[in-house]
Amino acid sequence: MTEWKGKTRGGVFGYLFFIFLIKKIGITAAYIFLSTIVLYFIPFAPKATGSIWYYSRKVLNKSIFSSIGMLFCSYYRFGQTLIDKIAIGNGMKDKYTFRFENYESFLDILNADTGAIIIGAHVGNWEMGTPFFEEYGKKINILLYDAEYKRIKELLQKNSVPAGFKVIPVNDTDLNHVFAIKGALDNKEYICFQGDRYINEERRLKGIFMGKETSFPSGPFLLATKMKVPVVFYFAMREPKKSYRFHFIVAAPVSKNEKEKPEQQLLDQYIPALENILKKYPEQWFNYYKFWNEK
Repeated sequence: MTEWKGKTRGGVFGYLFFIFLIKKIGITAAYIFLSTIVLYFIPFAPKATGSIWYYSRKVLNKSIFSSIGMLFCSYYRFGQTLIDKIAIGNGMKDKYTFRFENYESFLDILNADTGAIIIGAHVGNWEMGTPFFEEYGKKINILLYDAEYKRIKELLQKNSVPAGFKVIPVNDTDLNHVFAIKGALDNKEYICFQGDRYINEERRLKGIFMGKETSFPSGPFLLATKMKVPVVFYFAMREPKKSYRFHFIVAAPVSKNEKEKPEQQLLDQYIPALENILKKYPEQWFNYYKFWNEK
């Protein structure tokens, strides 16, 4: 596996263009134009296209014909989630509908006065949930790598797109984010990690995911077990007709034992949760790089 570099695909120009298009013409027009952008990306983003092709052919075991369709579907769905995020950030919430899975159990944790750790992945559109958690949303703290965070922070502020959550920047040069996490949990707030990308080769856990060996970041799972608060796996998945479904899976408590470390136990719960999501929404896998370990 070639580890992720700390930056998410999609440049500043792309954000600016779609903000302009959505505000001046509308969401549907943005979707239509997106189709032409997708046709560009398939040949001119070879590394990302290669990763989708591998995922479709070797992981999902799709035919060549179906894999060609997967290239278009994956890029198009990723673009749609970007458009949707911008649209809702600009006050178009009423254009969308939302459904919740296991929401009552999730609310029980949010109301437990202990704080919570929420672990997601680069599937679907995880930011979509924050405007719909109302007062809970103000207590959400999302960890983002500096390279990813700084890239869009100023842009979104200039275009009046409210984040709806707080951000804790992460880098490998200090432990400021660890103290920020502890402080937020002491205030009974919620910490959100992405559990599927690592940067540091030495800080990773291994697992069998979608039938193949790969690596996950140890940080989210290690901190989640150290902080002694409830853990929820959360995925916000796009469905037809401007609809999203929020999935909440409450993790079982873990403890030290001789066979397996607590963080590995938590990862062993996370992997099947993520696999079940991808079985339902295979085209919403947005890790556009070499994800699986290959000999």
